[in-house]
Amino acid sequence: MPLETTRSIRDRSAVGRFPSVTLGFGDDTDEELEKEEPEEDKEVKENGCKRWLRQACSCCFSKTKDEDVTETVITAVDEVEKEDVEVEEKPLKEENPLNELLLNVRSVDLMKSKSEVNRKEHHTDLYQSENFIIRRGQTFQMWITLSRPFDPNTDELHLELKTGALPTVAKGTHVIIPLVEELEDGRWEAAVVKEDDKKVKLSVNSPPTALIGRYQLTVGTNCPNGQAVSTHDPANDIIMLFNPWCEDDTVFMDSEDERQEYVLNDVGRMYYGTMNQIGVRTWNYGQFDDKILDACLFVLEQSGTPPSGRGDPVNVVRVISAMVNSADDRGVLEGNWSGDYSLGTSPTVWSGSVEILHEYLQSKGTPVKYGQCWIFAGVVTTVLRCLGIPSRPVTNYSSAHDTDVSLTTDVYLDENMNLLEHFNTDSIWNFHVWNDCWMARPDLPPGNGGWQAVDSTPQETSQGTFRCGPASLAAVRNGQVFLKHDAPFVFAEVNSDKIYWQKNADGTFSQIYSEKKTVGHFISTKAVGSDERMDITHLYKHPEGSERERIAVETACSYGSKAEAYSSPTAEDVSVEVTMDGEGPRMGKDAVLTIVLKNSSSENRQVGLHSQVEVMYYTGVHKATVKKDTTDLDLLPNEEKTLEWTLEYKDYKDQLIDQAALMLTLLGRVEETQQVLATQFSFRLRTPDLIVKPIGKAVVGEKMAAEISFTNPLPQVLKSVIFHVEGLGLLAARKIHYGDIDSLASVTLTEHFVPSQPGLRKLVASLDCKQLTQVHGVTDVTVEESD
Repeated sequence: MPLETTRSIRDRSAVGRFPSVTLGFGDDTDEELEKEEPEEDKEVKENGCKRWLRQACSCCFSKTKDEDVTETVITAVDEVEKEDVEVEEKPLKEENPLNELLLNVRSVDLMKSKSEVNRKEHHTDLYQSENFIIRRGQTFQMWITLSRPFDPNTDELHLELKTGALPTVAKGTHVIIPLVEELEDGRWEAAVVKEDDKKVKLSVNSPPTALIGRYQLTVGTNCPNGQAVSTHDPANDIIMLFNPWCEDDTVFMDSEDERQEYVLNDVGRMYYGTMNQIGVRTWNYGQFDDKILDACLFVLEQSGTPPSGRGDPVNVVRVISAMVNSADDRGVLEGNWSGDYSLGTSPTVWSGSVEILHEYLQSKGTPVKYGQCWIFAGVVTTVLRCLGIPSRPVTNYSSAHDTDVSLTTDVYLDENMNLLEHFNTDSIWNFHVWNDCWMARPDLPPGNGGWQAVDSTPQETSQGTFRCGPASLAAVRNGQVFLKHDAPFVFAEVNSDKIYWQKNADGTFSQIYSEKKTVGHFISTKAVGSDERMDITHLYKHPEGSERERIAVETACSYGSKAEAYSSPTAEDVSVEVTMDGEGPRMGKDAVLTIVLKNSSSENRQVGLHSQVEVMYYTGVHKATVKKDTTDLDLLPNEEKTLEWTLEYKDYKDQLIDQAALMLTLLGRVEETQQVLATQFSFRLRTPDLIVKPIGKAVVGEKMAAEISFTNPLPQVLKSVIFHVEGLGLLAARKIHYGDIDSLASVTLTEHFVPSQPGLRKLVASLDCKQLTQVHGVTDVTVEESD
C-alpha cells in the first residue's frame, strides 16, 4: 500500500505544520487516531500520527531543542511500501526508509555577524545591526544544514529571494537562484564550495543591477523522493545595498579615499552664512547607527513606489529627494521658515540626522518638525550613504531661486526706483544647501555621469512633486538645461544673471540693467579626509566672465521664458561695490560696511544713490526693512570715493530671526549718462561659539564628562535657553532646558556620559533660544578600548 501525502501545506491554514498522513488502513484520520488514546494522554502528546513520525523520522522532528531548525514544507512524496512501516509505538529500526524520504533544510547560517567575512568584505561591518547586510554585484557565503548529506548526482537545491508585497519573477522582485558548478559575474547564481557531512557551504553571487532593499530568503530542495521548501525566517532576511566598490554598479567610485569620505564617514561639516562670512558646523550623519537602516528602508516603503524600480539609483535618489520633505507625501521633515517653531524643534537645534530618522520611524511616518535646507541635506546625506550611494552636502552662496523658469533672477522696480515686493517672487538666498550624489548616467549623453545635484528642500515641484534632481553637474556647467532631471532650476541657482526691470507709465516693464557675477559663489563642501572646506564652484560653472561661462548662460537662457532679456550691453563708466572688513560685524554690535564708488571716465559724474537694508530669512525672503537712506554724490574724473555705512544695533535688534541675515540694496542712476547702478550685499551678524571641552579619560564603558561654556554677546537677557548635546558612540542626543542667561553673562554646564564605541569621536553641542540661534561647538574625543 503506498504512502500518500495530503494536499500541499500551501493550501492549509496551519502553514509550517506537518501534513496528515494515511498509512493504508482504510480512512483513518488524525481525529480517529486521537480518539484511540486515553483522555489524559491527549494533553501531553501529539496525535498518533505525529507521535509516530516524531519517533520514526529524526530528520523531521529534531530532539535537540537548542538547534536552529528551519521548518520545511513538503510538496511531494514518492510511494513507500506498507510493509516497511510500522504503526505500533515501539522501537523502530535504524534503517527506516522514512529517514531518506526528503532532503529537508534544518538550518541556515548566513554568517551575518559584524566580525565575520561577509560583512567585512561587503564593507557593512560598521552598521550597528544584526541584519544580514550585503552589497550587490558581489559574492557572499552561507552554510545550509540539511537532513542528510547532499548528493549532487541526485539532489537539487536553489535559493529564492522575495521583496515587496507582490513578488514577481518578471519584475525582479522574486529571484530564483540556481545551483551551478562555477559562478559567473553579473547574474544570480550559487555554487557549493565546501561540504561537511550534512552541511554545505554556498558562495552566492548577485548582479550589479539587483534591486536594493529587504529580501525574504527560502531554500528549495528536490530529490528522487520529492520536493521541499523551507519556511521563511525573518532572522534570515537579506538587506541588499548599492555597491560603490563594484566596477559594474552605476554608483561605482574608483577612489578608496572618496569612498571612505562619501560612503563610510558618519560625521561631516555643513557650511552656512554668506559668501563673505562662511560659517561651518559639524553634522552627525549616523548612517550606521542602530535602526537607521530600518528607517531608510521605511522611507522607501512610505513613498509607495514599486520595489521593481529600486535597482536604478536615479529612481532611488528621486524618491529620497521627494520623501525627505513632507510637502506632498508625509515625508520625513516638515519645513518651516516662519520663525515660530513652538510646535516642534527649532531647525537650528538639530546637530544630526539620527534623532530625526528615529522619530520618523517610531511615529510610523509622522513628519518631524521642523527642517530647513541644511537639515534636509543632512538627512539626504544620511539616507543615501546608508543605502550605498556616495553623497555629500553642498552649500551655494548667493543662491538664486527662479520661480518662473526664466533662468534669470528678476528684480522689479517702480517709476521711482523702489522695489515692488509683490512682483519680486524670485529671490537670492544667502546660502542654500543641497546634495551631490555620485553615479553613472546611462540615460544621458556620454560625459554627464559623476556628481549629480539633488535637492530635498521643497521649493518648486518637479513633475508634480516637491523634489529636485538628480541633475548632472556637467550639464549644468555647460548650460545644457534640456537634460533631465531639473537642470534648469539648478542652473539658475548657481549661474543666473540678475536683471532689473522698471515699470513704465503704461504698466509694462523695461529691462534697465543686467547684473552679472552675483549668483553662485564659493560653492562648498567638506574636503576628502579632512575638516577643511573644499570649493567646488568649478564643477558647477566655468570661470565667471569667461567666454565659456557666457556661452553657457546664453545657451541655458535660450530655453527660458525671458530669452529676449539678452541684448547688447551698454557702456558703463561708474561702478559701485560694497566691502566688509575682516570677518564682519558681530551680533550685538553696530554693523559697519564700506561703499566704494568709482568714476573711470574723464568727465564729472553725478550719482543719486538709494540705500536700504532689510532683515532677510536666509532664503532671501524679505522680513522687514530696518533702514533707508538717499545720498547725492559728485564724482570727479577718475575719482574713487569711499563711504562708510553703519547700521546700529538698536535698529536691528528686535527684527532678527534665525540666521541673523541682512541685505543692503544699493540702487542709483548716473545723471549724465542715465547709467543704472544696482547691487545687493548680504551679510550676517556673527554669533559666538560654544566651547566644548572633554574632562577625564575616554574609555569604552567608563563614565566621563564634558564641559560646555558660553558667553551671551547681547546686551539683553536670553530667554528659555536650550542646549543640545550628542555624539555618535559617546551619548545619544540630549536636550538640556537651561533657562535664562543674563546680558553679557558667561555660563558653564557639565554633562556626564559613558562612551560606547572606541576611536576618534566628535561631541557636538548647540544652543538655541528666541533671541539667538546658530550657536554651536564641537570637540574631538579619542575613546580607548576598555582593558
